[in-house]
Amino acid sequence: MLSILPPSTPSVRLSELVGALSHALDMTEGQPAGHCVRAAFIGTRVGLEIGLDAAALQDLRHTITLKDLGCSSNAARLCQLYLADDVAFKRAFKRLDDGLPQVLRFVIEQTGLTAGLAERFRAIAHIFRNGGDIAQELIETRCDRGAAIARRLRFSEPVALGIHALDEHWDGHGRPFGRAGEAIPLYARIALLSQVADVFHRGGGRNAALAEVTARSGRWFDPALVRAFEAAASRVGFWSQLEGPEAALFPPEEDLSALVDDAYLDDIAEAFSEVVDSKSPFTSGHCKRVALFTDLIGEALGFSPEQRRKMKRAALLHDIGKLGVSNTILDKPGALTDEEFAQVRLHASHSETILSQITAFAELAEIGGGHHERLDGKGYPRGLKGDEIGLETRIVTVADIFDALTAERPYRAAMPISQALAILDKETGTAVDPLCVAALKQGLARIDLSLVGAGAAAELKAGQGALPTRIVA
Repeated sequence: MLSILPPSTPSVRLSELVGALSHALDMTEGQPAGHCVRAAFIGTRVGLEIGLDAAALQDLRHTITLKDLGCSSNAARLCQLYLADDVAFKRAFKRLDDGLPQVLRFVIEQTGLTAGLAERFRAIAHIFRNGGDIAQELIETRCDRGAAIARRLRFSEPVALGIHALDEHWDGHGRPFGRAGEAIPLYARIALLSQVADVFHRGGGRNAALAEVTARSGRWFDPALVRAFEAAASRVGFWSQLEGPEAALFPPEEDLSALVDDAYLDDIAEAFSEVVDSKSPFTSGHCKRVALFTDLIGEALGFSPEQRRKMKRAALLHDIGKLGVSNTILDKPGALTDEEFAQVRLHASHSETILSQITAFAELAEIGGGHHERLDGKGYPRGLKGDEIGLETRIVTVADIFDALTAERPYRAAMPISQALAILDKETGTAVDPLCVAALKQGLARIDLSLVGAGAAAELKAGQGALPTRIVA
């Protein structure tokens, strides 16, 4: 079984990387793939009309591409308050104006559709009584989180502030601060207009986009930017390019963003793992722990530092497709229905699709897509078996299962380490690779066991065994 990881990382530009990863944000917001990238195209064309220079246009592009960075952080709370599917709720919310009749209708149509009648009435009454505070909480959480991650990703302060102020409105009736007019950062003003333009264009075509943007001029949008959008939209090729292939929106030869080095790739992988883990309170820290366990296994198996580095990225991003799964499923305290489990199973394919679009991460896509495959062929999504599953994928699978077993879940308490290792032993040879399980035990025994207590230390030492020799090519 050969390693699938190449000896070096291909060059990748920052815009290519964040553009591909933004597809995960599109899923969380219930938008068609490429929404953030299309909105960035619209926004940069508006920027050109108002005379922004190349550096400002690049910052504007990053602001809009990553405008939904904080979107996963309020998903669980949204489900709790509205008794709703967060993905469907957010999809509908992006079409909502702020007129009172629309808001009332939206709350009634979206709240508690699958809940009991009494639960639904209580939820609707609570929202009507506390709607302002609820909206403030949800939007402030998203804005704060998105701006914080943008800063961690080394973007400029104007980019972070643009993401933070995405939901502010020109007339001062937006959130989280109720800023008005030019007190709202320019990038945020353009980003919100571009978002609405893409949503209505995808839903109703060119005229619908123009009509909606015009209708909100002076309320949601800066009238000068509305005029700039109308001017951009009247130019030859604007709509045909917007409606064409995503790759043609920003031709590679026009991309002035910097090449991303290995250290930056590590930071980006870790930041997006936090976006994934923020989706559910039950997965907090999951991707980082899977990366730790993956690295322990890789070290025990004799992987080179470069291989271990790439494996950690794969582990950090293995669940990125889970951003498209509703929290009504992820946080469900009981057993899943067949339909719900089918939705969960899709996350592996989504992970592979997203990662395969990135030159530097393409080799990790197989791991993201295959970490729920089993040696006996009973896994998903492809039902691979035996040597059809690469060694790196087997490693992440073991790390993923171990963390899932030892972490609290909505349907059960966290298991003791000894019980989790016993389950892995039972599944060895059928679901998981015995070499990887043995390597996990050896790696766990090397870490600072004081972090998990004396009982866990004894369990790990009891499970430690010698590893057979294996060459990783």
